[in-house]
Amino acid sequence: MKPNRIVAIHQPNFFPWLGYFNKINKADIFILMDNVQFPKKGGIWTNRVKISINGCAQWITVPVVRNYHGFRSIKEMEINDSTGWRGKILKTIEQNYKKCPFFEEEWEYIAALIKFNTANLCDFNIYSVKSLTEHLGFDSSKLVIGSSLKTGGSATELLISMTKAAGGDAYMCGGGADGYQENSKFAEAGLKLQYQNFQHPVYPQLSKEFIPGLSIIDALFNIGAKKCSEILRTR
Repeated sequence: MKPNRIVAIHQPNFFPWLGYFNKINKADIFILMDNVQFPKKGGIWTNRVKISINGCAQWITVPVVRNYHGFRSIKEMEINDSTGWRGKILKTIEQNYKKCPFFEEEWEYIAALIKFNTANLCDFNIYSVKSLTEHLGFDSSKLVIGSSLKTGGSATELLISMTKAAGGDAYMCGGGADGYQENSKFAEAGLKLQYQNFQHPVYPQLSKEFIPGLSIIDALFNIGAKKCSEILRTR
C-alpha cells in the first residue's frame, strides 16, 4: 500500500511562527495560497506577526497600499514603502533581541531578508519563507505557488481542488481548522485528513514567562537555526 501524498496549504505569511515551518517539514507538498482575497481593512498574518517587544508579544507590520477599489488577491497586494517600515522594524528587532545568545549569528541573515527589495507583498513573503525553509535545513522544493495550479471553488472546495491539483491524496490541517473547513467534503472527494497536531516547544527566551506563537525570528535569535530545526523535526 503506497503512502499518502500529503498536501498542506497556507497563505504566504510574514515571518511565520514555528508551527508553519513544522507543517512545511511534515507535508510532501506545501502550497503557498496567494490566490485568495486580502481583506480590505485590517491586517492578517500575511502582513504582520508578533515578536517580543519589551517582554510582551506585539505586532510588527508591513504596511500595504490601500487606495484601490474592489478586491485584490494576496498576490496583487503592494507594499507601502513610503513609511520607512524596514528601518523601523530592523531597529525594533535589534533593540529587543541584541542580548539574545544567537543575535550575532542570525542578525545579518534576518536583516537581509527584511531588506529584500520588492514592492510586492507576496513576492516578499515567498522569498523569505523559501529562504527560511532552507535555513532550517528543510526541503524548499516542496513549496508550490497556489496561483500556478488550475483550481476552482472557494473555502473547502478550493482546498480540495488545490490538493488534487498538486497530486495529493491527503490534506494536512492545523489545530484551528475545524471552524472554517467542512471535513466531510474531503472524504467525499476521496481525500484523507491528516492532522498536524503541533505541540509548541518551550525554549529559552529573555522574557520572564515564555511567550508562545511568536515569529520564527524569536526562536532563531534565542536558540539558533540548528536547534530550531531539531525541535521542529521532533514535534
